[in-house]
Amino acid sequence: MSIKVQGLSKTYAKQTAVNNISFTANSGRIVGFLGPNGAGKSTTMKMLTGYLQPSAGSVELCGLDVQAQPVAIKKLMGYLPEHTPLYTDMYVQEFLSFVASTYGLQNADEKVKQTIQKVGLQAEQHKKIAMLSKGYKQRVGLAQAIIHDPQVLILDEPTSGLDPNQLTDIRTLIKTLGKDKTVILSTHIMQEVEALCDDVIILHQGKIVANQSLDSLKNEQGDFSLEQIFRKLTASTTN
Repeated sequence: MSIKVQGLSKTYAKQTAVNNISFTANSGRIVGFLGPNGAGKSTTMKMLTGYLQPSAGSVELCGLDVQAQPVAIKKLMGYLPEHTPLYTDMYVQEFLSFVASTYGLQNADEKVKQTIQKVGLQAEQHKKIAMLSKGYKQRVGLAQAIIHDPQVLILDEPTSGLDPNQLTDIRTLIKTLGKDKTVILSTHIMQEVEALCDDVIILHQGKIVANQSLDSLKNEQGDFSLEQIFRKLTASTTN
């Protein structure tokens, strides 16, 4: 397995954002990571990537402890956060060359060229990032996440801001990447889960309420759409 999460929790003062969750994710599978706003999705993703220290529990990526081996983890992982931090005064090609240099990639120029082509930035590569539309900025964010060919991809709302044509292209790319990588994908778009995901994890109030293959979840819940299943499992309750 590429990702192993055991007893993971995150508490802020008296508020528990993530409450003792455990799951695994395997190579060649795309996992839809779902939940209503405030369920703990982004917090969990930040802990998976090592950008946030858990209050309890552990995360392993490709057999390495995320907290104990942060530098090695960064080489194995690609991360697209919900709000992609980009150097907007840099040009697209310049920014990706910078990212490639931080990973110490060999044949960096060729890697940049290939990645620009993969995410469809050929026409925008000589523009400043600040001048790009939201959709193209999102493509730059995806490009920085995959340029070093990571084994694990963690994508928080990767299709946010894309128009229908861009959406199709990026979904196709994610599906292709998922054939030989472990991909965890957060989204609010149920059609996207249906189109892309093999497995589904649903969070509600910091706890896992579903963790299984998409097909088995739908079979188990009977004649309901994924949206209906999601609403059923995340119906508001008080702890």
